[in-house]
This record gives sequence, structure tokens and C-alpha cells, in this order.
Amino acid sequence: MESDSNLSKIRNIGIIAHIDAGKTTTTERILYYSGFLHKMGEVHDGNTFTDWMEQERERGITINSATVTCVWKDKQINIIDTPGHVDFTAEVERSLRILDGAVGIFCAVAGVQPQSETVWHQADRYKVPRLAYVNKMDRLGADYENVISMIHERLTPMAKPINIPIGKEDEFEGVIDLITMKSYFFDPLTLGAEIHQEEIPAHLQEYAHKQREILLESIAEFDDELLTAYIEGEQIKEEWIRRAIRKGTIENKFLPVLCGSSLKNRGVQLLLDAICDFLPSPLDVPPCKGINPKTKEIITLAPDPKAPFVGLAFKVQIDKYLGKLVYVRVYSGTLKKGSSFLNQTNGKRERASRILQMMSNRKHDLNALHAGDIGAISGCRFLSTGDTITDGAIDIILERMHFPESVISVAIEPRTKADQEALQNALTLLEDEDPTFNVRIDPETGQTLISGMGELHLEIIVDRLLREFNVAVNVGPPQVSYKETITKTVECEETFMRELNGKSNYAKVRFRLSPLSQEELDRDVKNIFINNISPEKIPPEYYQPIEEAAMNALNDGPLISGTVERVKIELIDGDYDPDNSNELAFRIATSIAISKGLREAEPVLMEPIMLLTVISPDDFVGDIIADINTRRGHIFALRKHNEFQQEILAEVPLSELFGYATRIRSLSQGRAIYTLEFRKYEIVPPQVQSSVLKRIRGYA
Repeated sequence: MESDSNLSKIRNIGIIAHIDAGKTTTTERILYYSGFLHKMGEVHDGNTFTDWMEQERERGITINSATVTCVWKDKQINIIDTPGHVDFTAEVERSLRILDGAVGIFCAVAGVQPQSETVWHQADRYKVPRLAYVNKMDRLGADYENVISMIHERLTPMAKPINIPIGKEDEFEGVIDLITMKSYFFDPLTLGAEIHQEEIPAHLQEYAHKQREILLESIAEFDDELLTAYIEGEQIKEEWIRRAIRKGTIENKFLPVLCGSSLKNRGVQLLLDAICDFLPSPLDVPPCKGINPKTKEIITLAPDPKAPFVGLAFKVQIDKYLGKLVYVRVYSGTLKKGSSFLNQTNGKRERASRILQMMSNRKHDLNALHAGDIGAISGCRFLSTGDTITDGAIDIILERMHFPESVISVAIEPRTKADQEALQNALTLLEDEDPTFNVRIDPETGQTLISGMGELHLEIIVDRLLREFNVAVNVGPPQVSYKETITKTVECEETFMRELNGKSNYAKVRFRLSPLSQEELDRDVKNIFINNISPEKIPPEYYQPIEEAAMNALNDGPLISGTVERVKIELIDGDYDPDNSNELAFRIATSIAISKGLREAEPVLMEPIMLLTVISPDDFVGDIIADINTRRGHIFALRKHNEFQQEILAEVPLSELFGYATRIRSLSQGRAIYTLEFRKYEIVPPQVQSSVLKRIRGYA
């Protein structure tokens, strides 16, 4: 990672998949075969290198995305092992935002699972080139062709195998590479480190040649030499095939599929070869683009270490010894240890007191980060997730990450009064670290409410409060995070005339409040403010304070003091006095007017609607569907998952899903599995709203 860093030899990749597909086990094998680790850990033993948090080791799941670096065949591979549980989807989102490539891992038995689809579409949003690796070929029920068929149906029709298995289930022995047309067997005595290359077994010769023909037909268009040789029936060189696969993969027009069994140490080295051969370096992906905040022009950044420095802060981590660590991807230029940088988002200048190469929870000091590098910096107080940092030579804002809304809350309080301050400090740090975790004080009850993506998310937060910050808390029952909106267009005005501190204050404002149209909702905006008055009515210097006050008033809705969304506010009239008008007067007048308008605009509650995906044996599908219907659920898809199971997709209000784990166990004799993912907010039906309001106000 020093100044002679060769960009063409860097691979910044992520490992993405559904929970329990084998991401961490595969990462562990990659680190072992590349020589970084001398002993492999296992998830079930709680001793893997990338799952370093106590909570991860106890539960056998990844919670925090871990960054590690290894070298394979002179290529430096920077890997981010991401979580598979939907509650920690923010970790996947911010990783994919800054990566150049990704490996999607699929279970050979379960195939494309619900979270596989979610992370795949996250990668689609950022146009990340990918490989697919079908893991667990040794498991009972493994079916390579079925998984590829599911990938075609649900993710992309461009997936084609570049290697095929020799045997399956307990007879899975090795892999046939369709590029070299050789068999590879992995010696169990050396934990798969020693590979034996042999001819293709006779009984698989015909199948392998047929699959190679399908592969060549799919990639011929990506390379002229390969296309000519393929059409004319000439000998095809391996280098042409690799070149064509690389081009198609980087352009997101082809998805190479590989197979193996990471736990049994078979096939991982071929995956490593594919990462180096087919996934892009920082030079191969389209240049990063940003916007000049002043002129709004688009700026393209070349990945050049000598250009002006531009980087993106994509993750904040609280370290026990170093305090706040900020992970940065450098897109242009070089950041040197001890140098200062400008935070383009908030205008503050800070210093990178230390630059670190992160190896899971271990740290190596570096002198600099260059274009294409990923590292962490310490000593920054005002740097947050999504901030753009530069050396000040260029004005640019890079695209921020999109994070889902937190939908579930619990009330917490310290067990002792002495811990009150420690709790607030700890929550502030955790909120800074996790963009999907929010803390607020309920204005009516005075309680501290923490909100997150799901029950597991909040359970981990409470556990971390105790273990990392030594703060024990009492936790209330889970509550749904309701929001508010309006259903009627109204006009509201306020004239503020009062003497404060011996000085007269005057401001008059008039607004029109209306629900957002469907077209505006489709633009994914929460609220809109429009200024429709002339400077003769109110001078321009008051426009910004009025807009800020109007938007702030939407944080305190008339029904439950919730956040108000889907509202268009138009400033349509007003008045001022040259002698007595000031910023404070306009802020107060605006706040009172908007609060009045919200009460008159027939406010209603909105509730989070979840995407519920249930995979169940055929025998129990009818009972599960009937149960979903009783929960105000809307089933929009029922599809075959495999020979014996069906997949039910439904939209169900979160308030109806507490305790669902127990219910589905009893309905399916413990054989159905489900996942929940936030989908959208919808207006609560009138009969449900009245009971919700009674409960919330009664609780208050």
C-alpha cells in the first residue's frame, strides 16, 4: 500500500450473501490459502479471524463488516466480509458503495434465499461487477444446476458456470475448470492446500464439453479473437476465454459461476484465481463522479495518486483504545499521515493523526493511502459516515449511501442513576457508528427511545452497552416506529408580535400545506418546501431560517409527536417590518403556523410495512397463508423454492409480527424459516389507528 502501489494489481471486493451461506468460512479459507493465516478458524468454534466481536462468536453470525487484506498471485485483495442478517443491511450498503467488485455466495442446498436477493439488488444499485460462488456442494441435497436456474429466474439471466462439480453431496470430490478443461482435486491431508490437476473423468467428459460450449457461446461477443475462432471452429486459447470473461464481468453483462465446499476446503483456490482474473482493479471500473456543491457541475475523478486528494468516509467504528476510527476509500490523490484534510460536507478541517490498514480488529500503521486504497484514519472528531474529504484543492461532494429507515423502538433506562451520563455518552458513540441506529427522547414521557432495524439489532446494541461501555440498562417492550402524514390541503398563517428582552419582534407568514402527489412520492422525497413569495413581501435573508423552521416543525407531529412526512409546504404570503423583524421572529411564526396547519390537515398515522418471506414445506403453506391473512398481510407471490418447499412473499405491518418466530414454529413443526425486511410506510387503517392512539396516549 506504499507509493509504488500498482493500481492494476489491487482488487477491492466484498463477500455478500444470505445469512449462513458461508461468507465468513470462505473468507477464512481465502486468508489461509493466501498465507495470511497459518491456522483456519471455524464459525461453529467461534474462532474465525473476521468475526472478532464477542456477540459474533457467541451467535455464529457476522454483525460488523470486517476488512482484511491478502495477496494471491501478486494481486493485493482487499476483502470486506459483510453480514448476512437483514438487521445489519447498512453494513452491506456502505461496503458496496465503495467496492469495485463482489463475490455472491449461495448455498448449494437452499439456493437463492431472501437476503441473497436483497444484497444482490443493493449491488445492482451501485453497478458492482460480481462472481457467484455456489458453496456447500458437500451437503445433502446440494444441486448446482438448480441454484444456477434460481439465479437466472431471480437475479440475472447472464449467469453461466465456469467450473462444474465432480460429484455432489458426500461424493463431492473436486471441480472441473471449463477454461483449462482439467479436473482439480484438493488433498484433505494438507487441508486442501495441495491441489492435484488431472484429466476430466471419463463419465463427465461429454457433460463438461457441453457446458464449455454454452460458456463459449455466452462470452464470444466480448472478444474479437475468440469470436472469430469460435465461428470458424478453430482452436481457442485460454487467454482469450479469460479476457472475454473479464470484459463481460466488468461490464456487468456476464456472471461467472463457480462451485466448491469452503468447509471441506475444496474449490477456494479457483475462486481466488477468478477474483484476480475477472474482477476489476480500480483502473477498470468507471471513474468515480461527484458534484461541485456550488456550481452543481459533475466532476469525474481519475484514480491517480498524483491528482488532488478525494476520499469517502464510509464507516465509523468506535475502538476501545483509539476512540473513533473512520474507514476511508480513496478515489483520487494521496492522503499522508499527519496531513490535514477538509470535510466537504460540514466545512471543518481535521488532521489524519494515524493511518491504519485494518486487518479485522488488528491494525497496521501506514504512511499514506493512495488512490484505490481502503484504510482507516484516527484523530477525527467531526467526520461521519458518507462525508466527502479532500485536500481543499477541489470542491466536490460524492454520492452518499442510502440507508433504510429504523422501524422498531424500545425504551431504555440505566439501572442506576449514576449511569445516566455514561448511557448518554455511549448512545451518542453508537449512533455515530451506525446510521440505522437512532436515539431520541420521547417529548411526552421523557423516556429515552432507541430505534433500529429489528429486534436482533437492538438486542446487540443493549449487549454492547453492557460489555463495551459497562452500562447495564432496563429495556421496555418493542414498539413500532410510527410516522405521521396529512390527508388534506390547508392554508395556515401566523403573525408574531411580541416584546422579547425589551425589543419588539414582528413577523407574518402564510403557508399552504398539502399531501405529496404520487409523482413526488416516486422521487423518494420525504417533504418538500417551496418559496412562492417575492422579496417585497419578505426579504431573501429570511428565506433560509423560514425553511429550516418549517422543516424542523415536521419533527413534532400533532398525533403522537412523531416525524411528519409526505408533506409539501409552500410559503405563499407574509409581511415584515424593517425595524422590528428578525430571524428569530420568523422562525417562531413559522413554527407556530406549521404546527397549526398540521392539526387542521386531518393528520393520520403511518406504519412500517415489512416484506415477509417464508420458505416452508408444502404441507404447511395453507396454514401459514391463513395466518398471514389474519395479520392484515397482503400475499403478492407464491413460488416454488425447490422440489419440496414453497416460498411465500407478503407485505405485513410490523405491528402484527411481534412474536412471529414462535407462531411460525408451531404452524410448521419448526420446519419453516422466515426473514423480515423493511419495505415502506403506509397509512394505518382508521379502526387500527384509534386503538394505536389509545394505547400510545394511555401509555404516555
